[in-house]
Amino acid sequence: MITITKHYIDGAFVESHGREVMDGINPTNGQLIARVTLADEEDARHAIAAAKRALASFGRTTKEERMEILRRLHSAVSARTGDLTKTMVEEYGGVVQFATLIVQAGADVFLSAEKALRELPLTRSWGKTTVTLEPVGVAGLISPWNANAFFLCMKLASAVAAGCTVVMKPSELSALQTRVWLECIHEAKLPKGVCNVVSGRGEVVGAELVRNRDVAKISFTGSAAVGTSIMRDGAATMKRITLELGGKSPNILLDDANLEKAIPNAFIIGFLNSGQACVAGTRLLVPKRRFEEVKQAILDTAPAFPVGDPADPKTAVGPMVNLKQYQRVQSYIRKGIEEGAEVLVGGEGHPPGLESGYFVKPTVFVNVKNDMTIAREEIFGPVLSVITYEDEEDAIRIANDTEYGLHAYVSGTDIQRARRVASQIQAGRVAINGMLDDQQAPFGGFKHSGFGREFGTFGIEAFLEPRAILE
Repeated sequence: MITITKHYIDGAFVESHGREVMDGINPTNGQLIARVTLADEEDARHAIAAAKRALASFGRTTKEERMEILRRLHSAVSARTGDLTKTMVEEYGGVVQFATLIVQAGADVFLSAEKALRELPLTRSWGKTTVTLEPVGVAGLISPWNANAFFLCMKLASAVAAGCTVVMKPSELSALQTRVWLECIHEAKLPKGVCNVVSGRGEVVGAELVRNRDVAKISFTGSAAVGTSIMRDGAATMKRITLELGGKSPNILLDDANLEKAIPNAFIIGFLNSGQACVAGTRLLVPKRRFEEVKQAILDTAPAFPVGDPADPKTAVGPMVNLKQYQRVQSYIRKGIEEGAEVLVGGEGHPPGLESGYFVKPTVFVNVKNDMTIAREEIFGPVLSVITYEDEEDAIRIANDTEYGLHAYVSGTDIQRARRVASQIQAGRVAINGMLDDQQAPFGGFKHSGFGREFGTFGIEAFLEPRAILE
């Protein structure tokens, strides 16, 4: 068992002022693996003060100096991707095939940010007017548990590229992963106070970041409910806010879709990160006339996406992060059955032989109506809802009939048609024929999925304020 009692403030590992101790449980077997001392408001204020001091000089660094720091961060994290992956599998139950990819993507985001910064003009002039893009100030970065290292890298990269100093609050459920990541950050030798990390509860550390007058910007990834409170509470001190919240992403199978490709893709998209992903395509929209074909294809494909030990490269679905999340997913499966949806694959309870961990049966519902709870609310588990539609117009209507708008997917062989459908979906990103990514493309949502964008120049601009000087 590992004991963690320190936070990272002003370039050093310092003992926690907070005294609350939380147990870390391995979700695969329910065993105690860590004891973590959580930060309190005093730790947060200490970190904010360090960031404020560092801003005086770091905010005046050149683009080239910050690009060099981004390259150092990439090297430091890249050197530890194996350790970060192993810890993600142990602490959180992320399946190794996903953990490997997402950790590497986190390391790569520093180089993506370097490229974006190189291409972003920070000064524009006309006549006797000069406009410069200035760092907004100290940024509070609040990240979730479901891909810890990736979110820490992504948020830090954009903020540092802009010349901001940061106080980061990773999820308290990710303390072991955060410890390994912090060793990378320390190795990169950033100027003291540029990156400060305090692990604690949202209602304690997160709340202090949101209300503290010395924090100019909040970037938050998490639930819509918490996002709403951040908007409300941040207004008192005029916080600049970026929110990346939940999703209930549609995956439209057009009637010309090749099911041999589209259905395995639907499983990858729907059960991504064991379903614990904001971008998961959890509503599969299929043409009514191909419904029986689709059902058979799902039954044929399901065995290729087994649940089990996340350290096994063949496993596609691991455990839920903790008991609370397991119970939440079970309650949604029961709700789906109660409301009349039909279980085609999976269902309630633990998979046979996996009773000791927080494992859920990968579940596919058919005969789902878009007004059912399982089609409206973000479940955050391996639960896929199959909804039939009449025609293309009906598919677009159903896809957009949600309070969310983070991500969407379209599958079809006629690429021009797929693009036409994609252009009518109200979502921040729409991927055609697969789970796709581009670290220069904006990431964020419409409607209740939040506002503001991350990645590339869009993500860096979120940490900048324009200043005009007129002569």
